[in-house]
Amino acid sequence: MRRTTILRTGLSALLLLGTWGTASALPASAADTPVRSAQAPASPELLSAMQRDLGLTRDEAEARLAAEKNATDVERKARKAAGPAYGGSWFDVRRGRLTVAVTRAARADAVRATGATVRLVRHDARQLDAAKKSIDALPAPAGVASWHVDPKANKVVVGIVESHRDDNDVRAFLARARQAGPVTVRQTPAAPRTFAAGTVGGDPYYTGNVRCSIGFSVHGGFVTAGHCGSPSAAVYGWDRSYLGNFQGSSFPGNDYAWVNVGSGWWTVPVVLGWGTIADRLVRGSAEAPVGASVCRSGSTTHWHCGTVLAKNETVNYREGAVHQMTKTSVCAEPGDSGGSFISGDQAQGVTSGGWGNCAGGGETWHQPVNEILNRYGLTLHTA
Repeated sequence: MRRTTILRTGLSALLLLGTWGTASALPASAADTPVRSAQAPASPELLSAMQRDLGLTRDEAEARLAAEKNATDVERKARKAAGPAYGGSWFDVRRGRLTVAVTRAARADAVRATGATVRLVRHDARQLDAAKKSIDALPAPAGVASWHVDPKANKVVVGIVESHRDDNDVRAFLARARQAGPVTVRQTPAAPRTFAAGTVGGDPYYTGNVRCSIGFSVHGGFVTAGHCGSPSAAVYGWDRSYLGNFQGSSFPGNDYAWVNVGSGWWTVPVVLGWGTIADRLVRGSAEAPVGASVCRSGSTTHWHCGTVLAKNETVNYREGAVHQMTKTSVCAEPGDSGGSFISGDQAQGVTSGGWGNCAGGGETWHQPVNEILNRYGLTLHTA
């Protein structure tokens, strides 16, 4: 294999076909006034992607990146300041600041001192998480799409597929869910599905007759979606040369896996740009808050951006429920499964599934990357 071919192989298949969002959602620093970091958070190409997908001007995209980075930094301090009164947090796009929900007014000043805006709510995060955990234990019918804790609503949001809203089994599920705690219902146009695909050309990886996308490089291999392959299954790169094997895989319940790398392939801390944007370095895995912008890259639809809509959501696929997912407004299509979600230069997760497509729009979930790293004892390959 010539060096140029090997380089393309390393970048294309090992890198992380994902979304690397330097232009995406790199939370940067800002409070009411945007502050530009010494290191530019995004290339012109990435900023263009944000402008295209989020309807922003270039200045607005840069300001949002700066504000989101600041919000990510503030969230850690605000959570500590709120203590047991913490009720969750989200990025307020209009104000460009993090909003933190608290159940006790006495904690408000300490939280404000961190730079966050405060909202008083009735239920703390532990109560809401307990309610969601109880709902996780319920058998969910096909008409129930997902459920997650929404800190802004201060309730557990249950998503119902519009065409199934009047089904008796859906009504019964909602009745039992409401017994678990504060619940609100929202309708979704379609049921979620995974984004694996049959074998087609591109820069993916293959296992059996399935094509998926590489997520993030780790030392010794890469992480991806669990529904793309079972443990020990052989994996082949974009050129169909042997790449490695699934060393661990979980689906449903979870949707993550990792693949070892060998046979002339190697890992690098990069996400591919597919010729649309320059390849970007991955520098860490700090989790972006709800409301922050995020981008995704995959072997089918390449680069698209959107917003983090919810965290710790349970998604009810036809194969079974998957827990602790992050929901986004980013589109995806078959073959994008396993690809990278990235916010700025921070890895967020691997593409799992969703509904819709990149022509008409939709929503996509990702499995958080830090959960995958912790589960398998892996170390993210960073620049």
